[in-house]
Order: sequence, then structure tokens, then C-alpha cells
Amino acid sequence: MTVLRGLREALLLFAVVGALVAVAAMIWVAVAGGDYTARLGIGLVVVGGLLGVTGDLTMSRIGMLGPRAMFGAAVERETAGGGRVLTGVGIFLFVGLPLIVVGVLLLT
Repeated sequence: MTVLRGLREALLLFAVVGALVAVAAMIWVAVAGGDYTARLGIGLVVVGGLLGVTGDLTMSRIGMLGPRAMFGAAVERETAGGGRVLTGVGIFLFVGLPLIVVGVLLLT
């Protein structure tokens, strides 16, 4: 059951990000002209890479290590996921990597 929830979450993230990148590519073509599929491919690769790196809250946690240590606060626990099923690795494998692959295929 957890696997299906994770795959459903990945599919939803993939669809939402794909739609947002498609709209951004349309705006980019309307403003600057050019080929839509190439702009869409570039957008998918960029957003897929960003999701792969920052899909989990690891980057924001790293940025807060110094201030938390200065004020004597405890280290954040990994278990506080906020109801999400996918971890950072899952977001990279099931959302970020497919976005990059589709973007590269559109560029070729």
C-alpha cells in the first residue's frame, strides 16, 4: 500500500511539474521566439536537476545547522516528513530522473 501511495505521489509531482514547465516554455517562446520542444526540453532538464538536488529538505536543513547549533536547538529528525511518502532518493529516482530523461529526449 505504501508503494502505491509513493508511486501516486511521484506521478502527481511529475504531472504538476511537467505542466508548469510546459507553461513556462510557452511563455519563453512567446517572448523570445524559437523552437518550443527545445525550450521544453531545456526546462525539463533544469527542473529535473533542481528537484534531484533539492527534492528533499536536505539543503534547507544544511543551511540551518549553524544557527541551530548556536542557539542550542536539537538536530531535526528525519522522521518528520509531513505526510509525504517519498524520500529525497525517491523524488530523485521517480520524478527528477524521468524529467531529465524526457528533457534530453526532447532535445535530440
